[in-house]
Amino acid sequence: MNLPFLEWKQTPWGKATGGQWRYALRNSLAMCLALWVAFVLQLSEPYWALTSAAVVSFPTVGGVISKSIGRIFGSLIGAMASLIIAGHGLNDPWLFTLSIATWLGLCTYISNHYQNNVSYAFALAGYTAAIIVFSTVNVTDTQEIFDIAQARVCEVITGILCAGLMMMILPSTSDGETLLISLRSMHLRLLEHAAMLWQPEVSLRIRASHEGVIGQILTLNVLRIQAFWSHYRLRRQNNLLNYLLHQQLRMTSVISSLRRMLLNWPDQPANLAPVLEQLLKELHNPGTDKYRLARILQLLTPPAPADYRHRAFFLRLRHFCWLYLRCSRGLQQLENAPRINNIAPPRVTALAHHTDSYEAAYNGLRTFLCILLGCAYWISTQWDAGSSALTLIAISCVLYSSTPSPIKSITTLLKAVSLLFVFCFVMKFGLMIQIDDFWVFCAFLLPILVTMQMMKLQHPLYAPLWGQLIVFMGSFLAITNPPSYDYQSFMNDSIGKIVGVLLAGLAFQILRPSSDKRKSQRIIRALRREFIDQLSKKPQQSESLFESRIYHRINQLSQSQDQEARTWVLRWGVVLLNCSHIVWHLREWQTRSDPLLAVRDVCLRHLKGIITEKGVQHRSLDATLQELQRMSNVLAHHPEQAARDLAGLIWRLYCSLQQLQQAISPPEITEMTSATS
Repeated sequence: MNLPFLEWKQTPWGKATGGQWRYALRNSLAMCLALWVAFVLQLSEPYWALTSAAVVSFPTVGGVISKSIGRIFGSLIGAMASLIIAGHGLNDPWLFTLSIATWLGLCTYISNHYQNNVSYAFALAGYTAAIIVFSTVNVTDTQEIFDIAQARVCEVITGILCAGLMMMILPSTSDGETLLISLRSMHLRLLEHAAMLWQPEVSLRIRASHEGVIGQILTLNVLRIQAFWSHYRLRRQNNLLNYLLHQQLRMTSVISSLRRMLLNWPDQPANLAPVLEQLLKELHNPGTDKYRLARILQLLTPPAPADYRHRAFFLRLRHFCWLYLRCSRGLQQLENAPRINNIAPPRVTALAHHTDSYEAAYNGLRTFLCILLGCAYWISTQWDAGSSALTLIAISCVLYSSTPSPIKSITTLLKAVSLLFVFCFVMKFGLMIQIDDFWVFCAFLLPILVTMQMMKLQHPLYAPLWGQLIVFMGSFLAITNPPSYDYQSFMNDSIGKIVGVLLAGLAFQILRPSSDKRKSQRIIRALRREFIDQLSKKPQQSESLFESRIYHRINQLSQSQDQEARTWVLRWGVVLLNCSHIVWHLREWQTRSDPLLAVRDVCLRHLKGIITEKGVQHRSLDATLQELQRMSNVLAHHPEQAARDLAGLIWRLYCSLQQLQQAISPPEITEMTSATS
């Protein structure tokens, strides 16, 4: 009988690549090593060390270091909070309930309000406190509470150290190489993006490409953080990395600005399309320089001084070319950093992050109410498995409140918990009960862990499920020394965990996260509010900071299924960003002619009258567009070159505002009607 699925090449071990074998072996050995060290140190619940090693099992050194730091600080903060809560609420169940619910709600809020290590640390601080506190409800001695908290922190640190040791023995791919390759790939993709956007057609593919470029650049910022923790050379060049990411975002903005100009340029020169194609082809050449680009740009030199549209487009296109060359030189310097020590780009801030304070507070309130009701039920019924249920509720509410689709994550966790209930029952009472030697048990556990790690890598669609199976397996097996095989306790705890996940899912169904449509409206209002600040004489945010903030807001809805919401957030972001760049040009624009300075001030006043926090004043918009067109035509015939340059800037502003005259989406109709009434 021929059974293809039994062939070695069809098995997870036969299909695994060298990198997958290294990843699976490294993480599985780290988990077994953490369990053994916890046994040697005689910690009370060694399986938490195994779980901790599984949690920080990232594929790169930077990821392991970054998450380990966040996990250590979060665990220490959570342990201190648990000592305070359990110590003061030992004899008062309702004070205990209010304290732990408030702490978990606060941690949920902070973890939603920040990103990266700060978010991860406070999420850990929340459910670490829950793990410790809920296991001390029957404790009568405060010293025992301290011992439990100390043991949990020691187990967490043991798992992290074992994972770090195995990362040194079986290292993964370099974070620095991944970052440099991704930066170079993104640099070339910008040219492909420009070739697509500079075509006259309008399609959904263009919007998807624009969203994809923004998301990829922001993902590079995550890679930068990982490389910062793992590479001393890149840590020294962190300012250069920030500068390159800002430059790539700026090139994205310039590409969009050029597209708006092309769509509103009625009398384009006949050679425009072939020259643009030739220019992009030359930019693809790594050996190009300003002289070779200037020879191509010369073909687009404006023939008449009064043709302000042609000159404005030419200057903006030249600015894009110089930006691209500057970024290319920065990448070459970064790749040759060991041989170059005098890299000193302009100092810039890190990419700004956007957080929705309203949504973060709402998620914190959900966690608070869920823990409060769960503890109240536990107090009134004296449920034996209440500790397990409340622990899973806390973990689910804190971790999944910031995910785009928490119900999907809860469903995946429920599947994992249910499968672990059956698997660990067979494992614990069918195999472990017959083994009295640790290394014999590891001989069975290690192949299982290796196989699960490979399945996670080889089946990306089910990777979250396999990841949760690996992480939560230790808490179901509950490996202790001496071992405990209490059938009733295992059943009660496992059922409590399943019920806890179900209650968390019910909480997310009743207090649902804001819809993407509501999120988009809040984001658009925030965009307008920050743009109004950009129009002030001394804006709070710099041009680059405002640009990165807008792109982070746009990227927030990148996973949304509401196409209309995504379209309008992207449209508003692009319009306001293009206008912001022009405002900064106008603010820095200097001339010796007072009448021209007055014209510039008129443009800024018109912008303040068009865009408000509540919406667009359409009457003002129509009047302003006509006035901008008139001023451009008048200034085009002015004898001074400064006046004709100002005409080009005003025309660029006209092109950017023109997009606001498109059809209004349904969620905006009521808002804009009220604004114009």
